[in-house]
Amino acid sequence: MRRKDREITDLEEIKAVVEKCDVCRIAINGEDGYPHIVPLNFGCEWQGERLTLYFHSAQEGRKMDLLARDSRVAFEMDCEHEIFSVEERGYCTMNFASVMGRGRIEFIDSEEEKIAALTLLTDRYHEGHFEFGRGALKATRVYRLVAESISAKRHHKTA
Repeated sequence: MRRKDREITDLEEIKAVVEKCDVCRIAINGEDGYPHIVPLNFGCEWQGERLTLYFHSAQEGRKMDLLARDSRVAFEMDCEHEIFSVEERGYCTMNFASVMGRGRIEFIDSEEEKIAALTLLTDRYHEGHFEFGRGALKATRVYRLVAESISAKRHHKTA
């Protein structure tokens, strides 16, 4: 990371940034040499310093085809967006916090694991527990990304 003064190294602070984010973007290796970037809702869990992200999608489609070919992905999430400017000086910047990393997608096939992953995902976006309909399980592809590396940074300029 070029700007070490913006790097977040404290694990609890990184976890707090992840908790504030509501979308995670994954970059998948495309068949044409270009990355395919997809914004996704996500669930997550930490086991020590290891972050696991959970996603869901339709069973078929371009994203599923690309992931079946190459499970390596990068991810990014960001929050705390706020413009900061000093008009008298012509200075303008954007405040933010972000977490990025990479890993491999693993498809989840066991019904028990799918339910656990989807529970993490749906509970993240609801106050309290959300009981989702089990009928959608067969039509839903559930997968996880175990982060192999993570970096985080924050830029907060104030007056």
